Amino acid sequence: MDLRHLRYFVAVAEERHFGRAALRLHMAQPPLSRQIQALEAELGFKLFERSRRRVEVTAGGTVLLDRARRVFAELDRAVHEARRASTGETGRVAIGYLSSLAYSGLTGYLRAFREELPAVEVVLRELAPSEQLEAIKDGRIDVGLLRGPIDDPSIVSERVRRERLLLAMPVDHPLAARTRVPLALTAKEPFVAFPRARAAAFYDSLIALCARAGFSPRIVQEAPQLDMLSLVAAGFGIAILPESIREVHRPDIVLRPIVGSPSIDLLAAWRGDNESPPLRHFLGVVRRIAATRSAAP
Repeated sequence: MDLRHLRYFVAVAEERHFGRAALRLHMAQPPLSRQIQALEAELGFKLFERSRRRVEVTAGGTVLLDRARRVFAELDRAVHEARRASTGETGRVAIGYLSSLAYSGLTGYLRAFREELPAVEVVLRELAPSEQLEAIKDGRIDVGLLRGPIDDPSIVSERVRRERLLLAMPVDHPLAARTRVPLALTAKEPFVAFPRARAAAFYDSLIALCARAGFSPRIVQEAPQLDMLSLVAAGFGIAILPESIREVHRPDIVLRPIVGSPSIDLLAAWRGDNESPPLRHFLGVVRRIAATRSAAP
C-alpha cells in the first residue's frame, strides 16, 4: 500500500461515489475502480459495499478512513514544518557574545530577530573571544559577536560596528579633567587589562596602540572586562575600553576619548560552511541594524 492508494480510498469514501471521486482526483473512473479493487485485495477485506445508486463504507473501511485522514493531516503538518525549517522560519540558532554586549547591542539584535522569526529557538552563550572562535569551529555556536581581527581561514567575519576606544579612570584621576586625553600622557600610569588568553587579537591591538604612542603599558591587574571597571574605580589603574562600555553607567569612573580617536571593530563571525537558514536570517538582522546605524547622522 502506498499513499496514492490511500488518497484514492479517501476520495471515494468521502464522495460515496466513484464518478465524483474520479473527477476530484482528475482521473477516469475505470482505473480508479481497479485501484480500489487492488487495495481491497491487498488488505484482505472489503472497503466498500457497492450498489447502482451509492457506495457505502464498510466497518473496516470506516476505521481505515479515520486513520488515513490522520496520516494525511500529519503529513501536511510535516511538509509545512519542513518547508518553514528550510527557509529558516523554525529551527535553532546558537549565539556567542561578549559580556559587554549584554549592555550594548545584543538586546537590539535579539528583539529584531525574535520579531521576525518568533518560532526559532535562540540559545545564548556568554563567551570570551577565544572561546567563541573554538565554539564556532566545533559547532557549539553558530555565530559569535566579538572584537577582531580574526586570523582563521575557516571562519568568515563581517564588521558589525566600529567603536571608539576610551580611557576609563577613577573620577578623581588628574586626567579626568581633560575632555580628550593624549595616550602618551598615560605612559607612567598603571593599567588594568583583561588576560590576553581571552582575546589575543584585541589585547595585541591595545599593546600596539600604546607602542605607537611611545610606551609599553604597565599592566598591574588582569580581569574580565566588566570586572575591570571595579578595579579602575578602586584606583588600581586605568584601562582602555570600547565605547559601548558607557552603557554600564558607573558613577565612580569617567570615560574620556583618546586623541586621534583610535577604534576597534565588533565582528559577527561564523563558520564558512555553516548553511543554517536561521543563521542566515540572524546575519540579515545584524546587517540591517548595522546599515541603519551607518545611515544615522
